[in-house]
Amino acid sequence: MRSGRHGWGEWSDRPRSGWGRRHGGGRFFDQGALRLVVLSLLNDQPRHGYDLIKEIERLSGGAYAPSAGVIYPLLTLLEEMGHAEVQASEGAKKLYALTNEGRAELATNKAEADALLARLAAVRERAGARQPQVMRAWENLRMALRLRFEREISDEQAAQIAAALDAAAQAIEKS
Repeated sequence: MRSGRHGWGEWSDRPRSGWGRRHGGGRFFDQGALRLVVLSLLNDQPRHGYDLIKEIERLSGGAYAPSAGVIYPLLTLLEEMGHAEVQASEGAKKLYALTNEGRAELATNKAEADALLARLAAVRERAGARQPQVMRAWENLRMALRLRFEREISDEQAAQIAAALDAAAQAIEKS
């Protein structure tokens, strides 16, 4: 899982489970927490993987959106565990719905699932003060740089990237 879109550092009031580290490339959710959020959302209504990504992003106010590389394997796992099933399919898009086993799992972990959803709402409130369009652009820049530096670059390309970043920094300072 990738980290959230804001570098707020670790929250001192975070619960012992559910939330991962928030700095240095840490995770937004601890192991299993995203599973409970997805179960909660599927309990509300059947959803496609992309819908889940967008709903989690909306719930967090744009502060976090799980990647497709996290959501789709999670949906497959939930299906294999018997917690979700494919209800319908539109081409490659599968519509996932919660099963009775999934509802039972959610009921067993209801307090933690509710706490996770409440924390997403708190993040959304904090993110609202941080101009979501700026945070989106920031995340796009981070992703572009990460993807670009996964490949080898020449000295000329490095100079071009540095010049673009310097120009962006100057424009931001002037705004």
